[in-house]
Amino acid sequence: MGSIPTQWITPLLLWGLFRAVSGSSVEQKIYVNLNDTAPCVRLLNGTHQIGCQSSLAGDVGVIHFLESEEDLPWVLTSGPSPPYMVVLEAPLFTRSVMMKLNNGSSRIAGVAVVIPSSSPAQGFSPHTTCPNENTGLYSESYDPSMAHCNTTVWNPLGNGLSYEQFNFPMFSLKDDNGTEVIRQCYLEHNRVVNGSAPGYPLCAMQLSSHMHAVTDTVTCMRRSEGSAFSLSQDKVCDALSNYNVWSSTKSLNNTAKGHKDNETIVIAAARLDSRAFFHGVSLGAEGSASGFITLLAAAAALANITRENPPPRTETFDYIGSSRMVYDMETDNFAIDLDNVHSLVEIGQVGLHNVSGLWLHSDPVSRRNDAVDKEVKSLMDTFQSVATNLNLSLGLPDVSQPLPPASFQRFLRAQPIPGLVLTDHRSHFTNRFFESMYDNAEYLNLTYPADLSPEERFTHVTDTARGLTEVATLVARALYKQAGGAEEWLASIQADSQTVAQLLYGFLVQTRNPWFEAIIPPEDQYLLMPSPPEYYVGVHGSTNNTASSLVYYVLANLTGTALNISRDNCTKREFTDDTESTHMNSYMWVQGVTPPNATEPVSYCVRSTARISRAESPAFLLKDYRSSNFSTWTESRWIRIGARIFLVAGPDLEMLTLGVGVAVLLASLLLTYVINSKADFLFSSGREPANATY
Repeated sequence: MGSIPTQWITPLLLWGLFRAVSGSSVEQKIYVNLNDTAPCVRLLNGTHQIGCQSSLAGDVGVIHFLESEEDLPWVLTSGPSPPYMVVLEAPLFTRSVMMKLNNGSSRIAGVAVVIPSSSPAQGFSPHTTCPNENTGLYSESYDPSMAHCNTTVWNPLGNGLSYEQFNFPMFSLKDDNGTEVIRQCYLEHNRVVNGSAPGYPLCAMQLSSHMHAVTDTVTCMRRSEGSAFSLSQDKVCDALSNYNVWSSTKSLNNTAKGHKDNETIVIAAARLDSRAFFHGVSLGAEGSASGFITLLAAAAALANITRENPPPRTETFDYIGSSRMVYDMETDNFAIDLDNVHSLVEIGQVGLHNVSGLWLHSDPVSRRNDAVDKEVKSLMDTFQSVATNLNLSLGLPDVSQPLPPASFQRFLRAQPIPGLVLTDHRSHFTNRFFESMYDNAEYLNLTYPADLSPEERFTHVTDTARGLTEVATLVARALYKQAGGAEEWLASIQADSQTVAQLLYGFLVQTRNPWFEAIIPPEDQYLLMPSPPEYYVGVHGSTNNTASSLVYYVLANLTGTALNISRDNCTKREFTDDTESTHMNSYMWVQGVTPPNATEPVSYCVRSTARISRAESPAFLLKDYRSSNFSTWTESRWIRIGARIFLVAGPDLEMLTLGVGVAVLLASLLLTYVINSKADFLFSSGREPANATY
């Protein structure tokens, strides 16, 4: 990591002295703080660390806008004022450029990436070409020929930047007024003209993102847990974790864990979490939201029909944390166990099905078992039969092709279960922005007419909503039939396009909307923002848990029942009837809507089978921080994240400032010595006569 040279020290010290005298107004005159930034943070697993960090006080460098790869020699070798803070446009945020900067990190103080408002046409994915290759199903013990994406490269655009360690801080900048201030400062003070180096003062940037954790999860957890010989118990990292959200079409006793006699379950699963290179900008519109929104709409479509005509089997809906859910099932810490699972359907990336159609993926290895193969074929037939009346293209990949990255792989690692993964790609991802900041509402073509108000946009049914409504109807009908539902009821199962439109708006545009306000408790209204939630998995207790909380409330609203009982009865949950027992259902008091000509909303109680459970890797329960079976990812803790720019003076002025400072210091010391030595004379008062009277 590049050190801060002498010319940077003086301005920082002077700022500290001025601030002590004049307060924050001087700081505001010296620095321009940059808003709407997002840092790259440090993550660790059982063997190494990835991500970025700054030095403890933040790193400072002269700003240089990288206009093309031809500019790299200036910052890496020939520029006269290192270290440089490199600002680059998104098209230059490539593996080639970043690794060259990382290899020359002694001259690089940090990197700021300007994120445009529109996505790059060529695609961008900082994930690897083979997602989850070390924790998935295929390995040396489970058909090695399919391990490490040997037969199918799922994410060919992946450049792996999210899994590299960088020796300097990195931030993203929105292409707005703040970025324009940086450009103007650079053009006025730093721009190279005709190959000549610019003169002082120069425009500089400081990036602060110091991470407390280092090395790997084993090291950071040992330091966080402390020891008998350690006086410090301060945590330096936290396990990545969130919540599973699940529900069932029939109440299950959540207190009695383990196997349920005479119960068979059809699991419908979807992924909730997402990630991007920069912390706090992962929306996962196609990567995750398209799947769980489709599943929520399917759950709503099934809710009424399953009350009136329940199928013999129960459908269960769950989100994220598959390894933890499977572990809990195996150790009898869940409402059912794996032997209760009849089959599984997972909804993957389906938002771009209009590009390449829908595809039903299965695992070729487990299908070598005749019983599993028979059930998988039956499930495929079910999907194909219900798709005939829908405006959808549904295909089957080659039978020898492995499963794409999916939670279903974690179930198959435990035991062979018949199942399918529904996606919008046959082999490689249709998603050109997998696990990146560009996988957003715009990418799903979630656009609204300019003349619509926010309230009108919330209810506007877009083409994307219509397409996902068809997919949700397909899923709902197939699940109902797979669970043993009567054929004559299938045509009546129809997902609601208005519901899908509102889900898309709420989860990808902004959470603050009339529906979400009405269906969550009054004390949790702070969760709602004029922006979409963050889908990064986060750590326990962080604000990143907002998305899972909102999914829980939405699922309860779509599948639950409103009760005419008081708030006390709803919150205390004191019931005598077993059908109303909290062992069988969950209860929540929600805010409700405000009637016309009223000023306060009418709240009510909702009973549902929706539940939440911790989705933390079993590795942290077992304290097996080097586990090869479970995820060991942790996130470093930090104190301050920030970015700002300022002007730095030239060496001559700095030396003059330093000389004046030293002279003032010496003069002050001399004056203090003189005053101290003459104190008796200077500060003594004359003696009064002893016979003085008053």
